[in-house]
Amino acid sequence: MKRENLIRYLFKNRCIFVREGARHTVFLNPLLKKTSTIPRHNEIDNFLARKICRDLGIEPPTKY
Repeated sequence: MKRENLIRYLFKNRCIFVREGARHTVFLNPLLKKTSTIPRHNEIDNFLARKICRDLGIEPPTKY
């Protein structure tokens, strides 16, 4: 899955951008107070995309 598509999906699910790290971007789900980091790779493995969504407490995307 493309990184930009995953980030767009997170914004649609009300997750907010927290900060940029050296190699990761941190997102927060304010409703559940859960955070997750997204690596700065062009392609993110589907397994990792599902794990990021699970960490944030949202449904994983059905279309990759």
